Amino acid sequence: MKKAALLLFSILSLTSCKKENTKSQNAEDKTEMTQTVQEIAKFKGQQVTGVSVSQQGRIFVNFPRWRPAVIASVAEVVDGKPIAYPNTKWNNWEIGQEVNYSVFVAVQSVVAFENDLYVLDTRSPLFKGVIGAPKLFVFDLKTNILKRTYTFPKESFHKDSYINDLRMDKENGSIYLTDSGHAGLIILKMKTGKAKRVLDNHFSTKAEADHLTINGKEWKNTIHSDGIALNPINKKLYFHALTGYTLYAIDVQTLLKGTEIEIEKAVEKVAKTAAPDGIIFDANGNLYYADLEQNAIMKMDAAGAVTTLVKGEKVRWADTFSIHDNVLYYTNSRINEITGPIDDMIFGLNTIKL
Repeated sequence: MKKAALLLFSILSLTSCKKENTKSQNAEDKTEMTQTVQEIAKFKGQQVTGVSVSQQGRIFVNFPRWRPAVIASVAEVVDGKPIAYPNTKWNNWEIGQEVNYSVFVAVQSVVAFENDLYVLDTRSPLFKGVIGAPKLFVFDLKTNILKRTYTFPKESFHKDSYINDLRMDKENGSIYLTDSGHAGLIILKMKTGKAKRVLDNHFSTKAEADHLTINGKEWKNTIHSDGIALNPINKKLYFHALTGYTLYAIDVQTLLKGTEIEIEKAVEKVAKTAAPDGIIFDANGNLYYADLEQNAIMKMDAAGAVTTLVKGEKVRWADTFSIHDNVLYYTNSRINEITGPIDDMIFGLNTIKL
């Protein structure tokens, strides 16, 4: 009887200890995940989406013209404050004004690549249709002067297009872009400026759902091909619809040289994932993306194993990513939270050490 009592006491003690250790471990995990996130800038009443960090560590962000009163479409973050880039003149366009070739109208993405900053102007303010044609402006980061403008040819976009994100492929002299308004991808040649549209309304570029569920509430929208990333290891282009749960990829050589039929057949279904916005690879072939419905940022390693990088209140629609000096930068655009004026809302730019 004494032995039985001792045995029971031991089991209860071990169980209690195990529960306490688990509780402690969970608390440590939560603390560790929270401490890795640092807010380096916040923007009141200005909804940030894109972010990109140059080789020299300069930080650039953009604010889409989804509503009036955008102070600056493109800004450089200096000491935590946004400074209109390259100057205020480029950023002073307002809805209803005449559109010219040296003004930002509706910028969706910025990407720093080598010594240049690529500014993607959808030319679709308020999602009311493309004015003229989308443009990609290229600024020399050494001088902050415009060095080239790509104007998309009419066969590469639709009136309801919303050219969303882009990735540079210097090796093949190409730029790859997603269209989230009218499902499809665009291939733009760096040297000639010629562009072609592929996978137009293809199942791989179309949305799979008409809503997401975040914090128990439905966010109703249908967003097609959005996130795009070039894998430096296997040289494949990856892409994902925002309201969708499937990650696709295609070999860039087929994308560049194949016929439309060959391109469609070459599309690979990589994995079922959470619904993300932007996606990005690091130099080792690890993919980072948001789980919008769970307020999290995920990491998929080169073998396909998925882990949670960070989760919680510091992830509020992680929109776009950039990596510099082993640090992941991401914007919180809080898209699902907006039901009216945003004047008093705070949108942030955060970092996580990888």
